[in-house]
Amino acid sequence: MEIGLDSWIAIIGLFLGGGGIGTFFTWRYTRRKEKAEAESAETSAAKELQDIYQQLIDDVKKDRDEQKSYIGELKEDRRHLREERDELRDRQDKMEEKVRELQKIQARQGMKIEAMRPFICYDTKCKKRQLVDLLGKGIDKEEKDE
Repeated sequence: MEIGLDSWIAIIGLFLGGGGIGTFFTWRYTRRKEKAEAESAETSAAKELQDIYQQLIDDVKKDRDEQKSYIGELKEDRRHLREERDELRDRQDKMEEKVRELQKIQARQGMKIEAMRPFICYDTKCKKRQLVDLLGKGIDKEEKDE
């Protein structure tokens, strides 16, 4: 059972023309196509990932700018409140000084009234001066004795 030359040529022809080489080239073409699709998918995935990162960076920048403006507003409000507090303290100090001054004046007035008390009488025609309370009513004789 020897295979003759025409059998070998037929086998080689069948292999070359029938599908052996065609399968080989089809397999290489398919492999290259799949590799190109994989690379394309990788690049599109990388591009999408890069877009996501860029959006994250933009969001972080936006949030940071908002926080800076909010902090600036808070600092301005704080400065304003401090100024207002200082102003109120100054006003309170001035009011306390006025109160002390009025208390001194009232004490002096009270001493003057006490000094004038023996000369005050509710009866204007009376030559005898009798003690009266400051509201203009007469003082009872019990108080007078004291």
